[in-house]
Amino acid sequence: MPIFEITTITIGVLALVFTLVLTLVLFLMRRRYTARIDQLNDEIEEISQSKRYENRVTLKNGGSVSRLGSTVNQLFDIMRRKDQFARERTKLFTDLAESLPHIVVIHREKILYANKAAADVIGVDKKDLKGKQIYDLIRPSHRNIARDMIKKRLAGEEVPESYELELISGSEEPLWVRASGSLIDYEGEPAVLGFALDITHEKTLAQVVGNDREQAKITLESIGEGVITTDTNGCIDYLNAAAEQLTGSQNDDAIGKTIGEIISLVDEGDRRSLGDPVKRCLSEGRRVSLGRRALMLSHNGGDEYSIDLAASPVRDADGEIVGAVVVLHDVTEIRGLTRQMSYQASHDALTGLINRREFERRLEEALQGARAGDVTHALCYLDLDGFKTVNDTCGHMAGDNMLREVAGLIKNQIRDSDTVARLGGDEFGVLLIGCPLEKGRQIAGDVCHAVKDYRFVWRDKIFNIGVSIGLVEVGHESGEVEDALSAADSACYVAKKSGKGQVHVYSAHDEAVARHRGEIQWLQRLQSALKENRFELYTQPIVSFSGKVESGPALEVLLRMQDEHGRKFAPREFMRAAERYALMPHVDRWVVQTTLAAMGQEALRLPKGRSCAINLSGQTLADESFLEFVVECLDSCGVDPGSICFEVNETSVIANVAHASRFIDVLHGMGCQFALDDFGSGMGSFATLKNLNMDFLKIDGSYIRNLDTDSVSQAMVSAMMKLARTLNFRVVAEHVENQASFEAARRMGVDFAQGFAIGRPQPLHASR
Repeated sequence: MPIFEITTITIGVLALVFTLVLTLVLFLMRRRYTARIDQLNDEIEEISQSKRYENRVTLKNGGSVSRLGSTVNQLFDIMRRKDQFARERTKLFTDLAESLPHIVVIHREKILYANKAAADVIGVDKKDLKGKQIYDLIRPSHRNIARDMIKKRLAGEEVPESYELELISGSEEPLWVRASGSLIDYEGEPAVLGFALDITHEKTLAQVVGNDREQAKITLESIGEGVITTDTNGCIDYLNAAAEQLTGSQNDDAIGKTIGEIISLVDEGDRRSLGDPVKRCLSEGRRVSLGRRALMLSHNGGDEYSIDLAASPVRDADGEIVGAVVVLHDVTEIRGLTRQMSYQASHDALTGLINRREFERRLEEALQGARAGDVTHALCYLDLDGFKTVNDTCGHMAGDNMLREVAGLIKNQIRDSDTVARLGGDEFGVLLIGCPLEKGRQIAGDVCHAVKDYRFVWRDKIFNIGVSIGLVEVGHESGEVEDALSAADSACYVAKKSGKGQVHVYSAHDEAVARHRGEIQWLQRLQSALKENRFELYTQPIVSFSGKVESGPALEVLLRMQDEHGRKFAPREFMRAAERYALMPHVDRWVVQTTLAAMGQEALRLPKGRSCAINLSGQTLADESFLEFVVECLDSCGVDPGSICFEVNETSVIANVAHASRFIDVLHGMGCQFALDDFGSGMGSFATLKNLNMDFLKIDGSYIRNLDTDSVSQAMVSAMMKLARTLNFRVVAEHVENQASFEAARRMGVDFAQGFAIGRPQPLHASR
């Protein structure tokens, strides 16, 4: 009996099931409270905006300060509720993790969380695990394996489903575990959710696998998973105690029968028979695993269990199949929890409607169906008119009740085949399946009339509200989910501007209007961020392929912007508005001044001889006063010009050749270095290089992605490398996102690498 093979299957099944459940819990933690937290954020913004002017006037005219105090109290009440939701979300995960008898850790190489079982198995106090390097828990001989798996996992690369490690325990006895992990988002940053089963006992059993069959049976009787063995004809010759309990059949009664004679295996969704996995295993000579929706029906007791089942062939020393082994694991309780959490993750807790994530998934299915055939659908984006008045007048409990009633009102106006969702706040979405545009307009009109006729009563007050609806056709020519929702949102914006209770069908002009509105909002955010110093620097490492070098960029500073609620935005989200309204010189000034100040105060340290890369925009290069500004910053901060490498985009240089050339020549003469960024993305690359004082070439990321497999990219990079060597430039590959691209760039002679495979951007204070 190949005990080691049996236990490996069992442990693999356990690891997979528990890892899936924990991953889903973390997903739920992030999603379950999103709608409510977003609503609380909206309330804070609404109160701040609506009360700011009122309080200013009141105080100016000598009015009572109490109204301002009331506003502050409202804000603090909302923030208290946000904190409560955050605590409940964290407790949901920790309660489940602490209830498991197996090791659960969350780490980014340093442990961020460990459950009690982890501390008990390893033999230390739980509090001593947090902050400890994960590798310190692993035997030195296994650390390289673990380090490789963890780094690949953090980089988003594929790794084996599970692997075995020997840990360092508090005793001299060996401690073996089977480990698996998942990449998750934890506190806003990528982290690894690790799960490990103690397999010390199974490893010991593997060492005595040559013992007789009777000894093997004794061992199998002691494990919790059901084990059934059969001969080459699929007839049962053994059931352990756990299998007897699950199947309702005793060992003596089951011997000589097939699996199908003692249990039935069906799909839990449609009750379709899943057949006999043992026959398939023996005929195909491979392991057969049933899907995760398998139900086992006992013929004797009529009991029903959700199970994970795997059937594997048993081979002798010559490789001949001599039978099969079936491992059964009861996952009824886990699947029940999973179904419950899946429902909560896809539905809005307040209204019971599906949430935005599930709505987008169904919209994606509808888009795929529309592209594949001639069917068309209609998408509606709804925004309530008057919701804020109810909230401000009667409080959030009244607003919540009204949202529940409106949700039911909308559901009553659509067909059973259609979908209505709460997208957030007082916004709803409706997907009308197989619905022509004119019919969709009629249904949308019915919703408008129903909401218009609705009266919300709260204590002694009665409110009339309305709804604005944007309607868009979903057909063969529709784009992606984001495009369809954006179009419907744009049409809704136009409908709202037209007055209460209006339906507006999307047109291209709507998108231009909405886009202008969005850019105006970004303009206001940018101006506020500049005024209130709400930018933040991040750093991303740049490494040399040849190891330690005496010069060259060591890192690049990157920019993030915070809004008034603390949400962070990458440049790609606000850059268009910054360029449209000529704010990039102001932004670049902030970046340069803050970076040089950090270097001057040694808050940002570089290896000896290496430099820090700073990106400059085309608008900034065209600003004649910017050169003088940089020189003054270098003088006042006392920073060595040789430790700065300015990155300029080739398109920006071509658009501002005169200013750019003077800027580069002057600062290059002072000792600053320069890199031509995104090289290869434009048409004038080679001609530009000949006349510029450049030190480095940064190859555009589109050529580096899949460099190991894309022959065209390989040819282009090869040509760039030859040109760079001719001009005595060193080359940096950006957007190196995996090990394969890293190795391909190294083989082609690239000097430096930057990207997620090297390191993700980190806040400046965290990179010190």
